[in-house]
Amino acid sequence: MVFGTFDFIHPGHLNFFKQAKKYGDKLTVVVARDTTAKKIKKKLPMNSEKDRQQLVAELKIVNQAVLGDKVDQMKVVRRLKPNVVCLGYDQKAFVNLLESDFPQIKLVRLKAYKSRFYKSSQLKKL
Repeated sequence: MVFGTFDFIHPGHLNFFKQAKKYGDKLTVVVARDTTAKKIKKKLPMNSEKDRQQLVAELKIVNQAVLGDKVDQMKVVRRLKPNVVCLGYDQKAFVNLLESDFPQIKLVRLKAYKSRFYKSSQLKKL
């Protein structure tokens, strides 16, 4: 399982999914709700949560793309019960909750992929 906003898909995301897929039989991607993305990033994504979910779901490497919960971001973890949650190299949001609420889940910090070139916040400025 991985989490993210995924406002648009770039090679950094594809590499993130590829790395994460190595840790399990299937890859579940939790797409952040608009309200959650705004809370974390201080602005709304360019694309709606439904559009972002659909975009991620269409990727062959992704087995399941689900929207996170609007209030309780850990609800999807309790419901889907992943064995492994892979975190982005710079992911900070909700990591402490994952560690404290789910000590049985293996957390893996993935490596950056050309982060000088493929970081969403930088690409949006182009």
